[in-house]
Formats: sequence, C-alpha cells, structure tokens
Amino acid sequence: MEPASVARFREYLKIETVHPNPDYVNCTKFLERQAKEIGLEYNVVECVPGKPTVIMTWRGTDPNLKSILLNSHTDVVPVFEEFWEYPPFSAERVPTDDGDFKIYARGTQDMKVVGSCYLEAIRNLKAAGKTLTRDVHLTFVPDEEIGGTDGMKMFLETEFFKNMNIGFALDEGMPNPGPELYAFHVERLRNPVRFTTHGTTGHGSQFIKDTAIAKLMDIGNELLAYRDVQEAKLISQYGEIGQHNLGEVTTVNMTMVNGGVQANVVPENFTAVFDIRVTPSQNIPEFNDWLKSLAAKHNADFENLSEVNDSGALDISSDTKYWNVVLDVVQSRGLKVINAIYPAATDSRYLRMAGIPAIGISLLKNIPFLLHVHNEYVTESLFLEGIDFYTELIPKLSQV
Repeated sequence: MEPASVARFREYLKIETVHPNPDYVNCTKFLERQAKEIGLEYNVVECVPGKPTVIMTWRGTDPNLKSILLNSHTDVVPVFEEFWEYPPFSAERVPTDDGDFKIYARGTQDMKVVGSCYLEAIRNLKAAGKTLTRDVHLTFVPDEEIGGTDGMKMFLETEFFKNMNIGFALDEGMPNPGPELYAFHVERLRNPVRFTTHGTTGHGSQFIKDTAIAKLMDIGNELLAYRDVQEAKLISQYGEIGQHNLGEVTTVNMTMVNGGVQANVVPENFTAVFDIRVTPSQNIPEFNDWLKSLAAKHNADFENLSEVNDSGALDISSDTKYWNVVLDVVQSRGLKVINAIYPAATDSRYLRMAGIPAIGISLLKNIPFLLHVHNEYVTESLFLEGIDFYTELIPKLSQV
C-alpha cells in the first residue's frame, strides 16, 4: 500500500513547474493546502507578478531568537520527453527487485524531494504534539533554475524576509552514488561571459584575412587550454573528477555560438557565450581581468552576463553551532558527510551573501546523479529516510 506521504510527494511532482512556463498557480494551491492540513502559518510574496514565493511558518516558544529557514525551489528544468522511460510528470511509482520503488519524474532529485521531506517531517512533529524553541520557516521559491533573480534574490530585499529574522538556513545538496552525504558550505562563482569578435567580410569562396570566426576560435582555443589545465590539476591531485572535488577548480564551457547570414557570406561578427564557474579560492577580479585581456588581444567586445559577487562561505569549524547539530544528526544515523564546494549554483549563495549561514544537504545517497538528466528518479526508501532525517534534525536546530 502506498504511504500517504509518498502520495503527496507524487502529487507535487505531477505539477508541471517546468520552464519556460512553470505552473506556479497550481503549485501554490497545492502548497497552501499542505500548510492548512499541517497547521502552519501561510503567506505568499510576489516580488514579480506571477512568480510567488510561498512561506510557511511554525512558531516557536521564543520569537526573540533567530529563526531557522528550510528553503527549496519549486521550478524544474525542461525535459526531452522522447528520452524518458515514463512520462516526466506522471510520477510513476515503479517496483524494484529489492522490494523498493523508484519514483520517476522531473524534480525528484532537484529538488521537490527536499521540500516534500520538510513538509512531511513537520507534519509528523506537529501530529506528535512537539513544540519548537525557535521559529521555523519553510520557503518555496520560484526561478532558481534560471538564476533566482526574480525569486530568492528579490525576496531577500523585502521587509517580509527581513522580519523573518533568519539565523541559519538549509538548502539543496546533491545526490551521491556513494554512501556519504554531500554537505556544501560554499559555492563556485557563476561567471558567464560573452565575447563578440569583428572581422573582414567577403565572399565565402575567398581566403579572407582577419575574420570574426578566426578571432573567436583563437579566444576559444585559449579558454579550452585553460580548461585542460584545470582538469589536469584535479586529476593530478585526486586521481578522479567527482562532485566532491569539482568545486575546487574553475570550469569553462562554450555553450552558445551565434553568427552568419548565409552560406557564401563571411560575416562581420560572431559571438560566443562561455559558462564559467570560478572556484572560491581564485581571485575573481584578476580572473576577469585576464578574460578582458583575451578580448583586447583579439580586438573583441567583452561582457559579463551576471553580477560578480563573493558567494560567501559558512565556517564549518568546531565553533559553528548549527553545523555541529547537522553533523551530530548525520553521525547519529550512522552516516558520514563529505564537506565540499558546490560546483554549480543554488539560492544558498544569496543567503550567504546576505550574511546568513547556509548548508546545502539532501539525503540522497547510493543513487545516480540525475540532476537535469533524462529519467530522473528517487527511490521511495530514500524519500522516507529523508523524512526521518529532517524529523530528527529540525527540532534540534530549533533548540540551539
């Protein structure tokens, strides 16, 4: 028989909050119903029309203490349905040979599983008559998958958020094929850039000098050479590349190229976008100065496509009380964590930039890494274990 918690999780997964047109309306209705059933305060803040941040609050006995934030995002990335074994928003529950179930849907790992675990844990705690010391807030934010500008970033600037008085936050982690949990205390810096080269035009049948595409290829080759150095550094130090160490180097990937008008015309300009993720140990102004020097060397225009900010870092020394509570609960369950730099980007960076300590952790172990991949799934046993994990963790964080 399917547990009620699993049925609710699957209902959440079936809501197509997929870009470019996420169904935030029905998602908000679903979350409102959960809040009413559990008995939580419920608010919606729209910094941008049609992009709701849903806030649920469980009041503690001492409202003067700083509160705990449990954050998750409601949006998911696009799918290529023809490559899925089951429809990506059917939340198919498929039995496995070992008596478990796999739940297939976009968002199972990233990250509706975590938001659902928060809700089910608090449902259990409230049903058991538990009380908390600190206020606990749950936020369900939009647009994380497209940068969070209209979601967490703008929400942090509201009076509503400031009045929440956050002292510590939990957010998403990553799946690990091994038995440990990843715990992320800092992230690489998102540093996407665009180069636009200009050159001589003419007929495509000629040997034309100084073309825009030749200049762009020279820039690309220098960046790919830098990429090779970073990859070799990681392999030399660790012997392998994984999510546990990827954040310690800078990655460069060309993701978009645009130019040309027709096959027999050499164009005047070409543009290329590079997705660059800079490790926190690297000096970002110096790195961008180097990128600008590449542009100048090849007479190209250069543009940063996002704000360049320090992503902040949580101190995970023995003096950090919230981190110690997380560690104690993990260890009490016979688990271990790998402290790591998040290789991509989450809304945690906005929290840390605002001075709020945040840990990214998902109870996803012994499972393939399927973020943004076809046939994304989570096992039912992991979901239920995640509920138990947060059921133990939330009261202890509240009592710090």
